Amino acid sequence: MNQRLTPATALLLTLPPLLWAGNAVVGRVVHELIPPMTLNFLRWVLAFVILLPLAWRVLRPDSAMWSHWKRFSLLGLFGIGCYNALQYLALQTSTPLNVTLVASSIPVWMLMVGALFFGRPVSRRQVAGALLSIAGVLVVLSRGRWELLVQVRLVPGDLYVLLATLAWAFYSWLLSQPKEPPELRRDWAAFLMAQIVFGLGWSGLFAGGEWALADQHISWGWPLATALLYIAVGPAVMAYRCWGMGVQRVGPAIAGFFSNLTPLFAALLSAAFLGELPHLYHALAFGLIVGGIVVSSRR
Repeated sequence: MNQRLTPATALLLTLPPLLWAGNAVVGRVVHELIPPMTLNFLRWVLAFVILLPLAWRVLRPDSAMWSHWKRFSLLGLFGIGCYNALQYLALQTSTPLNVTLVASSIPVWMLMVGALFFGRPVSRRQVAGALLSIAGVLVVLSRGRWELLVQVRLVPGDLYVLLATLAWAFYSWLLSQPKEPPELRRDWAAFLMAQIVFGLGWSGLFAGGEWALADQHISWGWPLATALLYIAVGPAVMAYRCWGMGVQRVGPAIAGFFSNLTPLFAALLSAAFLGELPHLYHALAFGLIVGGIVVSSRR
């Protein structure tokens, strides 16, 4: 049974979008330094090393992880192997405006996947909340000028973002369906480590295919090393920890609306890096997105 949305849970679900906004900025900065699938693989290798002192017991032969390998293989595929790899791939060819616009459909896909595959009905409040939340994203994307949206042109990279949102929707709904022993799920480090173990197999397979299909290169240096450290500690370990706890508390349908804070945070971070001050439309967008969250979460 999902709980009500409390301020503590709202904070838990707000931190991942902030970290993921930084992830998008970093991914764009280093897109010429490292191939996208390889970036995702190295990110989770570092996350594995970070979690190892906390969750090494989950690797033991008698661990419950091995008896639930099918479930963790799916979680690893959608959450570790596909989601960010597809986003990094999209940033190779698509513009940040297009990527954010397509990713703003996450709440809609959350509701559709829940209804079609997990038997969860969609309420009118959730539909209204989705419309409010997406309207807030569109305000950010258009910078308060709706004519800018007409200039958007979709490219192949946008398809990768769409696939990433679908993968994240399935991942989030799987998180809300506990199948493993309670002692494994209560240990957040072990639970995330179990996902990473199988996710490394998927992401390593994708990275290997990337190098086999085309001539790739990595430009090692402090910029890339710093970027890898950030996306491993923040968007990987911390964000996945907070997102998992939030989804368990209120369910993926409500949690999905918080993902629309990502483009807002991305706009603010970009403004900070460019030395620009926030505008009035940022406040309007924030109000619409938060309004969508409140409307959708009321009972």
